[in-house]
Amino acid sequence: MTTFQETSYHKRLDLALWREILRRTRAYTGLIVRLAVVMVLAGGIDAAYPLLNRYAIDTFIVPQDVSGLWWFGLIYLAAILLQCGNIWMLINIAGTIELRLMHDLRREAFVHIQHLSFSYFDRTPVGWLTSRLTSDVQRLGETISWGIVDIIWGSATMTAIVVIMVVLHPFLALLVLVVVPPLAVVSVVFQRRILASQREVRKTNSEISAAFTEGIAGAPTSKVLAREEENAGEFALLTGKMRTQSVRAALRSALYLPIVLLLASVGTGIAVSVGGYRLSLGGISPGTLVAFIGYSVFFFEPVREVARVLTELQAAQSAAERIVGLINTPAEIVDTPEVTARFGTVLEPKRAAWPPCRGEITFRDVSFQYPDGERVLSNFDLTVPAGQSIAIVGPTGAGKTTIVNLACRFYEPTSGVVEIDGVDYRRRSIGWIQSHLGYVLQAPHLFRGTVRDNIRYGRLEATDGEIVTAANSVGADEMIRALSRGYDTEVGEGGAGLSTGEKQLVSFARAVLANPAIFVLDEATSSIDTETELRIQRATQALLQGRTSFVIAHRLSTIR
Repeated sequence: MTTFQETSYHKRLDLALWREILRRTRAYTGLIVRLAVVMVLAGGIDAAYPLLNRYAIDTFIVPQDVSGLWWFGLIYLAAILLQCGNIWMLINIAGTIELRLMHDLRREAFVHIQHLSFSYFDRTPVGWLTSRLTSDVQRLGETISWGIVDIIWGSATMTAIVVIMVVLHPFLALLVLVVVPPLAVVSVVFQRRILASQREVRKTNSEISAAFTEGIAGAPTSKVLAREEENAGEFALLTGKMRTQSVRAALRSALYLPIVLLLASVGTGIAVSVGGYRLSLGGISPGTLVAFIGYSVFFFEPVREVARVLTELQAAQSAAERIVGLINTPAEIVDTPEVTARFGTVLEPKRAAWPPCRGEITFRDVSFQYPDGERVLSNFDLTVPAGQSIAIVGPTGAGKTTIVNLACRFYEPTSGVVEIDGVDYRRRSIGWIQSHLGYVLQAPHLFRGTVRDNIRYGRLEATDGEIVTAANSVGADEMIRALSRGYDTEVGEGGAGLSTGEKQLVSFARAVLANPAIFVLDEATSSIDTETELRIQRATQALLQGRTSFVIAHRLSTIR
């Protein structure tokens, strides 16, 4: 048994990571180009407003001449309407990019999860995976889509403002921009600290998600043991830890923005004092001074937005690291390229090339140990003829389930060979092997939906008649018809609407419907009532007939 450890990541902005994320946006290149054009146009219009004000002051206000004012009003109105159109388009396009990126990341991660090995789910908490596919993906989608908006707009606006100020008055422009280098230094320092805080917040959020999921799943056990108070206390410690870390991150972000505003005020003060002096000497016009004051104030708005986006990128990097880390997690058990080319993958199988499976299983000098170093089997040999039933009896930890997991290729031998029908099963695809398996666990899992849906999960193309036949074969039909809506009864999340025995019978029917060549019963009757157990036992002889079967139990009496 291994303990899950959160991966540690880079402490600085990881450009390679962001390149990998942006590579996934290539499908939206057209949308991003359109968004860039809209944002450049929006930035240009924003930069043009002080120029329009300058023209109005020098042409209409100072001379007190209103001739041509209506033309100016139409131009100003056109700029406002055009900017309104830009805002509508940027919200529409950026929202589309955000939703498509979130959809594609979740789909890619979920599909990759389907390829991961059995051992991955043994050591990875469900809450951790849930957090990756929900909050982390959402955070990343929002940051990238709206970050593109603010970075392009900010860059375009700053460039336009600098060019205009230099053209209007180079010396005054230089004085106003002298505060930019200190701002850059402050931004770098704060971004690093904010990133460290946000990474801790995301890490604790994963722990909370895992604890929340586990607490809900284990609620009945907690109530039986009267553990409510202790559970609440443990959860309060986690949420308190996250609150402390979140407050620290918020304080650092809150301290950063006032510093930016302070530097912006310094730039404005320089523009007012030096520009006012130049105005008194007749060196600049009143409209130019007003424009410079406007630019000195407005220049730091895009600077602040770009700095904020960089800060958010730092904060979102922890989410990006976890998502990419999940997607890039290698499966421990994979087919060779030759096997994939011949038989296909789990999600894209080439069923026409799959050979039939008789179910003969042979262990040849098999040794196995888990990744944590625990050795379970040494030089193990066993031959199970096709159609034979094998009972595996022993205490907890004796290696019963390990033998079956090796036979099912949920794990692979550390050394030695496992053969199915005389062929090393690594020369067959994972999909081929597991499509011929029927596995009934001590605690079966049912999916949200009806009883009929859950039985059909064993073979999706099965007809309603085949579903009833499968249920009959394990003595489940009478029980199912006695439910409120028969086969159309909703089972609830995890089968919560059914008793343990009822869930077990449904899982038996589901396994039988798949018509497997290899059947595994892992303590499958240890958690059900006597009547249900007798019902299953009567069906077991017919059920296992002609199938290679492994029956696992702690006691020989269960096998008998």
